[in-house]
Amino acid sequence: MLYVFSIINIITFFVYGLDKLKAVNHWWRIPEWVLLGLAVAGGAVGAYLGMLVFRHKTLKPLFRFGVPVMIIVHAIVAIYTWK
Repeated sequence: MLYVFSIINIITFFVYGLDKLKAVNHWWRIPEWVLLGLAVAGGAVGAYLGMLVFRHKTLKPLFRFGVPVMIIVHAIVAIYTWK
């Protein structure tokens, strides 16, 4: 299970970076629902790191507050399932 979370977080991190690259170059963007969907699917840590490293989506309230909440929810679920 830890491998799955690691892979989804790595993918999410790079997808946030790719979307930032697309934003800077005015290319076709990755929809926000995809970015948030990856975070909800287990990539919240990767999303948060991507937001910090690439300075991407940090001003949007849904991302600014939603992604940290997802990290907390994922941590609670992980603790509950591993007990």
